[in-house]
Amino acid sequence: MTLLVVSPDYASHLLPLATLATAWQQRGEEVVVATGPATDPIVKRFGYRRVDLPLGRGANAGIIRTAQQQADEAASLEGFFAATRHGMIPTLLYQARERLTDLMWQPEDRARATLAVIEDVAPDAILVDHLAFSARLALHTAGIPYGDVVLGHPSALPVAGEVYGFPPAWPASFSPDPDELRTLRDVCGEVSARFTAQWNEVAQRLDAGSRGVDDAFATHGERVLYNYPGELARTDGRALPPHVFLGSTRRTEPEDDAVAAWLAVDEPFVYVSFGSFLSVRGDVLARVAEALRRVGVRAAISTGATDPAELGTIPKGWLVREYLPQVRLLDHATAAVTHGGNNSVTEAVGAGVPLLVLPFSTDQFAGAAAIEREDVGRSLDPNAASAEDLASALVAILDPDWAGRRTLTAIRADQLADPGPERAYRALADATSAER
Repeated sequence: MTLLVVSPDYASHLLPLATLATAWQQRGEEVVVATGPATDPIVKRFGYRRVDLPLGRGANAGIIRTAQQQADEAASLEGFFAATRHGMIPTLLYQARERLTDLMWQPEDRARATLAVIEDVAPDAILVDHLAFSARLALHTAGIPYGDVVLGHPSALPVAGEVYGFPPAWPASFSPDPDELRTLRDVCGEVSARFTAQWNEVAQRLDAGSRGVDDAFATHGERVLYNYPGELARTDGRALPPHVFLGSTRRTEPEDDAVAAWLAVDEPFVYVSFGSFLSVRGDVLARVAEALRRVGVRAAISTGATDPAELGTIPKGWLVREYLPQVRLLDHATAAVTHGGNNSVTEAVGAGVPLLVLPFSTDQFAGAAAIEREDVGRSLDPNAASAEDLASALVAILDPDWAGRRTLTAIRADQLADPGPERAYRALADATSAER
C-alpha cells in the first residue's frame, strides 16, 4: 500500500500533511511526498520518499525571506508585508488581486506533472493540500479520488453564499468600513470568476470532455479533512461537504537539550510566534515583548525574520531564538500569542493553551473570531493594539480560573484520545471502502 502526499513547497504546509501521513507509516505502508526541493529535509526527517513536484513560484523550508525568492515572488511578498501595515481590508484586497498568479502557477504544466507523478507512484490513497490548486485540477479533471486537506479555518473552502477571500467573520477589535467591505467582496467575486474561468479553460485542454465548474475555489475532493478543531468550527447553518474535523496534527519534534533545560524551570511562560511569513512584523513583536515585560511573565519567543534586537531588552530567563520547537513548548505553555496561522491555532488549542490572536491576513480573521466567540482566547488588531492593550489581554488569559480553560482542557483530552492522523486514516479508509 502506498500513500501519496501532495504539498506546496512550504514547511508550514508540509509539516501537518507529513504528520497526517505517520498514520500510514506506522502501519508499514509506504509514504511518497510530491513537493519541491526546499522542503526535502523535512521529507527526509519523516523518513518518506520525495518526488519532485514544485507547485508554485515561491518556497521556504521554515522562515520566508524575500531575498531567497525569485524576483516576482519577492516583489509579491514585499507588497503583502507592506499591505499588512495598513490593516485588514488593504491586506485582503492585495491578496485577492495576487491570487491569480500565486494559486494557479503554470496550471496546465503542473497539472500534467501531477498526473505523471500519479502514474509513476501508482498510489492506493492520496492526500492533497487544498491550496495545491493545479494538482487538484488534475485530479478533479481525471476523476481521481483524494483526501482534500484544508489547512485553515473551514471558510478557506467556501460553501453556498460565501466568496473565497472574503472573511465570514472577524474579531470585535476590527470595525471595517461598510463601503470598503462591499468593495472587497466585489473584488473577491471578480477574482473568483476569473479563477474559475482559468480552471475550466485548463481542464478543457487536459480533457476535452471535461465539464466546467461553477466555482473553482469551492471544488473539493471526495472527502474533506479540515485541520481544525470541530469545537471551534460552528457552522451557523453552513452546509459543509462530506468531511471530518482532524483537530490538529501534533508532530514529533527533534530533541533540543537547551529547550529541555529551559522547560525544567517550573515557572509559567507565554509562547510567542508569528509563523513563517508574518514574523517579519518586528514592530508588533516588539510591542508584544513590551507587554510581556509589563506583565512580568517569562516568555519563549520565536523571532523568525525579525532581528531579536528589535524586541528591546530581553529579561533574564526568557528564551528567544529565530526558531523554536513549537509543539514541545506549547505542551508546557500557560498562554500563547500568535498571528492566527493554522498550525499555531490548532496546535495551541490541541495542547489546551489559551491564545491571544493578532490576525493580519486571509482566514486568520475568521479563526480569531472563532477563538473569541468560543471564549478560548482574545483577539486584538495588531496595528492598533498598544503594549498596554496587549498586557491587559494577556492578564485575562493567564488567569488560572478563566472559564475558557475548561473548554480547552476538554478539547485537548479529545484530541489526545483520537489524534488527527488516526482520524485522517479512517476517513480515507472509509472513502476507499465506499468506492469499492
